[in-house]
This record gives sequence, structure tokens and C-alpha cells, in this order.
Amino acid sequence: MGSLVRYACHPEESRGRRFPEEESRMRTVFQRDRDRIIHCTAFRRLKYKTQVFVYHEGDNYRTRLTHTIEVAQIARTIARALDLNEDLAESLALAHDLGHPPFGHAGETGLDEAMAEFGGFDHNDHTLRILTRLERRYAEFDGLNLTWESLEGVVKHNGPLNGPKSHTNREVPAGIAEYVREYDLEIESFAGAEAQVAALSDDIAYHSHDLDDGLRAGLFSVEDVQAIPLTGPVIAEVRSRYPGIELQRLIPETIRRLIDRMVQDLIGETKSRLASSKPKTAQAIRALDEPVVAFSREMEKENQCLKAFLMQHMYRHYKVDRMAKKARLVVRELFDLLLRKPGCLPAEWQKEAEAMDQPGRAQLVLDYVAGMTDRFALEEHRRLFSVYAKK
Repeated sequence: MGSLVRYACHPEESRGRRFPEEESRMRTVFQRDRDRIIHCTAFRRLKYKTQVFVYHEGDNYRTRLTHTIEVAQIARTIARALDLNEDLAESLALAHDLGHPPFGHAGETGLDEAMAEFGGFDHNDHTLRILTRLERRYAEFDGLNLTWESLEGVVKHNGPLNGPKSHTNREVPAGIAEYVREYDLEIESFAGAEAQVAALSDDIAYHSHDLDDGLRAGLFSVEDVQAIPLTGPVIAEVRSRYPGIELQRLIPETIRRLIDRMVQDLIGETKSRLASSKPKTAQAIRALDEPVVAFSREMEKENQCLKAFLMQHMYRHYKVDRMAKKARLVVRELFDLLLRKPGCLPAEWQKEAEAMDQPGRAQLVLDYVAGMTDRFALEEHRRLFSVYAKK
């Protein structure tokens, strides 16, 4: 990692950790954050959590873990090109999806419905809960005790959560609201530039790689994709340079060029915004009225076209939608049964449930179900609901 610009998040200027610790002589505070995320239980579980396709639908599609690794690679590349802190950008990319339940967005919808009486469910809220409470690996505190900058980035990577700079009408999730009353993450401002990089790296990864998986799954064809403003010229470029290229090479060649085009646009637009705003510090980045890391207006418009295409032809495809409805039902039924019959929980969870009121028990059941992998959720549902299950 080269010399950082002044408005990057410098490890020696970190606001520190909620619970003070003696820091490493070999690693910066952000490198330690990254390593703690990689070694935590929730990160390992991403291997068997859905990106779009449930794990048993094929070994060649992205999982939540492979998606996360791809986001981290893109984030490091962009951070390096902008002389930002690569380690912090990578940490935030690795942590951004830790709070996703089994079955991706279908599981999130199911849990949100199940928890409606108790405040609903939000995966960003749950990510913070994992990082600050649910991981129990250290003798002196719950969670991973990440730096202020990492927690800020996890909570605000998509922008301010309330106040005049917020572009969402949603209420601040209850867990985040409770946490920031005790440990202020300044949720009315933007996050540092590294968190903004991680957020748009996520967009680049899931748009391009969901397109890749959709083509491989046969949900739509290359000819369908040629009609999209962003991808059509890229496919034409590849076919012009490599006449007669076979499909198995055409698709990855197109995807890598698509990623490069989006990354180059983001870097160019971000440099333009930085030149205009002239921030002197990371705090100056947070104080701006708009994000400093962004796509150009033209690329943003083309991105929205690609997103609309994927929504219609992939996420709402009857094969994906059919599995999503089954997955949502599995999550709902698991939650409802375990809330009504806490005796079906594992012994260590039963003991905690016995001492709780109904809202507390609902939160405990939520933590248990949200932590499941796709595979475990399907097996647990079979064990609890199938009359043919042997145990």
C-alpha cells in the first residue's frame, strides 16, 4: 500500500475501539479488523448462504461468500487507485453481508414478516448486532470490538441513516438506533471514502456477477443482454475482436470488461468530485452534502437499466421466484415454531429463552434463524416438520 491521501482514514488517527485494547506491533488497527472479520463464525457461514441461487441448485453459482470475496477484490483495486486505505475498504467489503439470513433476500423478507410485531428485520442492523454482540470469541467483550471507522462504515456505507442528508424514508433500524445512543457513529453524516468505495464495489460485483450467473443458468441469453445499453457495446467489442468466440469464453470476457468499465468510470467521477470539493481530512469527506465516491450520471443511468433487466429477467424469473417463495416459507415456519415451542431450540439456546419475555425470546429466535446457512435451515426444517425425519 502506497502513501495515503490526507482525506483517507489513517490507522494512526483512528478513533479507536469501544473497549480499549493493546494494539498489535505488526498490524494496523484496520488490518486487525479485517483479520477478525475473516476469522469470525459469521464469515465462515457465508459459504452456504444464498446470493441468488440456493446452494443445492449448483456448485458453479456465487454464494454469499464468493460474492463477498469478489467485492473485497474490487474495493481494494479502487482504494489503491485513489490512494485510500485498502485495508479498511477490504474490511468493510468483507463485513457488509454478515447479517444476511439464509436464502438471501427471500430469507430477509420472511424474517421481516415474522418479526413485524417486534420491529422487523434488517440485515444491516443484524450485521452490527453480529459485530458488537453475537460473536463471542473474546474474554473481555462480546462482538469483535472493531474500530469506530469500521463500525461506522458498516452502518453508513449506503449513506446517512437520518437527517437532511439521508435519502431514505425508512426509520433507523431499532438495533442501530439503540447502539448509537451508547456509542455515537454519527449516522446523520456520510461515512468515510473507504466505506463509500465498499458500497459501490458491492454494486459492481452483484450487477456483473448476477448477470454472469443468470447467463450460465439459462435464465436469459446473450442476445437478450445485447439490448442493454451498458452491456451491448461490451459484447459487440468482444465479438469484433474475437470473431466466432465460443459462449463459454464470451461470457467471462464480457463480464471482466464490464467490471473494468464500471471501475474506470467510478474512479474518474470520484477524482472529479474530489477535485471539486477539495477535502482536507476524512472528517471533511463525512461533512459533504453528497457522496464523494460515485458513478458518472451516464453510468448511473446505464446501471439502473441493467438493474431493471436483472429484476425482470432474473430475480423475478419463475424458477428463482419459485425457490424464493419456498425459502421464505421455510424461514417463517422455523421462526414461528421456535417462538411458540422454544423447547425445539438447542439446549444452550433453550436456557436463555426460558429467562426472557416474549420480545426478548423473539429476538433470540431471530438470532438463531438468521445465523443459519441455507443447508442447515433446510435440514432443520425437515427435522422439525417432516413426519419421515428420523431425528
